[in-house]
Parts: sequence; structure tokens; C-alpha cells
Amino acid sequence: MKFDASVLSNTERILFALRALYMASGYEKYTMSRFEEYDLYSRNKDFLVSDNVITFTDTNGMLMALKPDVTLSIIRNSRDEADRLRKLCYDESVYRVSKKTGSFKEIMQTGLECIGRIDTECLAEVISLAAESLGMLSNAYVLELSDMDIPLALLDDMTDSEDVRRRIIKCAGERNLHGIAEICAQENIPEERSLPLKRLLSVYGRADKVLPELEKLCAGDKLRSRLERMKMIICGLKDPGVRSRTEIDFSLIGDVSYYNGIVFRGFIDGIPDRVLSGGQYDRLMEKMGRRSNAVGFAVYLDELERIALPDELL
Repeated sequence: MKFDASVLSNTERILFALRALYMASGYEKYTMSRFEEYDLYSRNKDFLVSDNVITFTDTNGMLMALKPDVTLSIIRNSRDEADRLRKLCYDESVYRVSKKTGSFKEIMQTGLECIGRIDTECLAEVISLAAESLGMLSNAYVLELSDMDIPLALLDDMTDSEDVRRRIIKCAGERNLHGIAEICAQENIPEERSLPLKRLLSVYGRADKVLPELEKLCAGDKLRSRLERMKMIICGLKDPGVRSRTEIDFSLIGDVSYYNGIVFRGFIDGIPDRVLSGGQYDRLMEKMGRRSNAVGFAVYLDELERIALPDELL
């Protein structure tokens, strides 16, 4: 009997298309167990999108969890080989509390992870695939890109207090320059020490437009080397059209306990929330006792049933 593609839902069409994209780029499909030991998630609750996890006691008395995350499982079940690169992709159901209903929901997501030796070429490939993924979903998309190490280096020059850093990072993530100024006034941080961070957060937009301005702001060898790496990654993006849809935004700062370096997120027209997010998570690897580095992203499919797919997926 001939297969009739018209019976596929939007989610199924997207999954098949993205899986083909990733596997054609050399990514090996990873399949995880529906259940994992709860301890894996309890020790890394801050890394999860939601810290609400469905648990049950197995017949052997072990507390188990219905999987709320894929990345943690991949790390736990992968070999720790810092001198080689393993490229994995997945499409899995995860079980999380829905933002809309406040109750648990089965959510399908797809994505990829690179674990091991991460270099600039690998980062450029991952970001290119993130952009291609968005392009498969919509002809109107934006990929926002940041390097957390740049604003965090400026923050190091402002304070060594963890509480003050935490408060400033929160304001930076909201691009709340007034809030940063208030904190600095309360903590007697001189204006000249906070000004570089505030200027950095004020510069955002298309990469080709803002990079020249960022070069003026990033003084010192450390900042220049980080910005140079970002430029190399942007230049390494496969398609000039992708570069034109890539925006730099240093207010994009993940949890510093887990993430570092390059972070990014993707949006498509018609959906107010992000549909893709990713980045480097070497600190999570360290926390889990790994020597390897890692980068990856996930595409969140729960919103995509409502969108009109491009003709190529119909």
C-alpha cells in the first residue's frame, strides 16, 4: 500500500524533515528510555525548564521519573571522551507543566547535541543547523545569538559579590539598564565600571550592523578574543541568508551555573514565545563530572500545530 503523507500532522511532518536534516549532517539518532532515575533530575532541577517532575516508585523501590528533559539523559548515557566529537540527534516526548494550562502535558521536542571536542567549526555548524531548522518552520524567522562570556567578563570588573552579580544578571537578561544603575548606586559601584556593560546591552540587532560597534566596546585581549570567535562563527554560517537573519543580543544570558559561551534562541513569525533554544553547557558537564564540552539545541513543537507550514513540508 502506498504511503499517504496527507495523514501526517504538522508535528510529524516537522519531525521527519528535521530528523532528515540532522542525519544528513552526520548526526546519529539517540533514543532514550521513557523513565530515568529521579536522582538525575533532582540534582539538576535548575537546569530544567520546569522543576515539576512526575515521579513513581519502581518495583525495586527506586524512585523514577517520567522524563522531563533529554539533554541530561544524553550526558548521563554518553561516554566521556574529551578528545573526540560525538554528534547526536533526537525526537522525544518530554513531560512538563504546560505554561498555558498549569498541568502536566506530553510535549514532543526534537534537537541535537554535540559532546566532546567543541571548536569554532562545530559551533558554526550547530548554529547553522538551528537556523536551517527555523527556516523549515517558517520563511520569517530570527535567530538571536550571544556569547555569555563577554557580559560576564565585564561583570567581573564590577563586583565579586555573588548576590550583586545575580541581581545584575537578572537585570541584564531583561535589558533593564535603570535597574543596573540602581544596584550600582546601592553597592557604591562607580559609573565608569558599570558603563561598559550598559553600553554592551544597548547594542543589539543584525550581526553585520552591530559588529563594528561592538569592536569599539570590547577593549582588552580577553574581550577581543571572545568577539573574534563570535565573528568567526557568524562568518562560518553556511548561507548568507542565515547571516542576515542572525541578530546579536547580549541580554541573552542563561543560568551561569550551567551555561557558558555561545547561547542562542529562535523565533518565528506568529508565535510570541521562542520555538528553539540552545547553547554551550560546559558547566553542566563539569557538574556531572565530565571532562567533555558540549553544545546543543532543542526545537519545541507544542506550539507548531497552529502555524501554516511552508510548501516544502506539505
